[in-house]
Amino acid sequence: MSQARNKLKTSRRWVVKIGSALLTNDGEGLDLAAIGRWVDQLDQLRRDGVEVVLVSSGSIAEGIVRLGWSKRPHEVYKLQAAAAVGQMGLVQAYETNFKRHNTHTAQILLTHEDHSDRKRYLNAQATLKTLLSVGVVPVVNENDTVVTKEIRFGDNDTLGALVANLVEADALILLTDQDGLFTADPRSNPEATLISEAMAGDSSLEAMAGGGGLLGQGGMATKVRAAKLAARSGAVTLIASGREDDVLLKLRDGAELGTMLVPEKSPMAARKQWIAGHLQARGTLVLDAGAVAALVERGKSLLPTGVRAVTGSFSRGEMVVLSDEHGKVIGRGLVNYGIEDAQKIIGQPSSRIEALLGFVGEEELVHRDNLVLA
Repeated sequence: MSQARNKLKTSRRWVVKIGSALLTNDGEGLDLAAIGRWVDQLDQLRRDGVEVVLVSSGSIAEGIVRLGWSKRPHEVYKLQAAAAVGQMGLVQAYETNFKRHNTHTAQILLTHEDHSDRKRYLNAQATLKTLLSVGVVPVVNENDTVVTKEIRFGDNDTLGALVANLVEADALILLTDQDGLFTADPRSNPEATLISEAMAGDSSLEAMAGGGGLLGQGGMATKVRAAKLAARSGAVTLIASGREDDVLLKLRDGAELGTMLVPEKSPMAARKQWIAGHLQARGTLVLDAGAVAALVERGKSLLPTGVRAVTGSFSRGEMVVLSDEHGKVIGRGLVNYGIEDAQKIIGQPSSRIEALLGFVGEEELVHRDNLVLA
């Protein structure tokens, strides 16, 4: 067993994406029996100590059936209508089945803009992590009723990767109707072999994934690209067949199934590179000695009470530099409050944020999960 697969046994946070082919019943809407079996596996993972975020396809397929349409439409507005109707059935199916295990679920609808806009990124991150901390299973889908270009088969692979970045998952599990990534299209090349493990950034993988049909859009190509995205925050990606009985539980035990794509950097190094290099700093927070010690020596978050001054022009979610009172750079991080609000709460205990601002977002000015030291 490879070291990466062995680590799945002790990993603590998974994003699991289940494709439409595994959730629908040959064009007859959702396969409720299959969803029940998926939920049984997901809840077993929870009882084994794994926090689970589910990214689920199937809303458009379910909506088409509910609306009585004989085939999938091409018009975007009809796809959006089908998604809106079908999402009701999809969420109801998961809610009903998780309730059998006395587990709560939450519906999260996202777009790619929720990842690129730093304020929305932090909002989504805080919500998802809060749900996980109280034992809720978030059920995530693309917000198909308001997006246009994102409505295409297979895009939930990308969404799954972005969610893995959001929650800093240990693993992204992409379940499909194929056994994994092959060296060539196994339908036409009998010598094609399954790739058991590779580096997520290996440029040759996309060529193997192909450009159409079974291994094209909506197939392995999107999964290979999703693995590269997930690797930015250090997550491994495992592409496996959802037709395998109890596949999630077997993967948890380290079974040699599917294709594992491994990041080149450790989770901390990958995240440090992303935060430090992805954004331009918009301001500076000057920390007192106590705050510097809390960050550097104890790995704490930055609270408003430890900040002496702020400079620059930044909004919630933008990058700021953290320095001591002598100008030495301590680190960088994504700030939870814009500069106007930050100026009002610096030097104050977190318990006074609501009184000073009229609302309270987070008690930290910069959370340790969004902070990297210099």
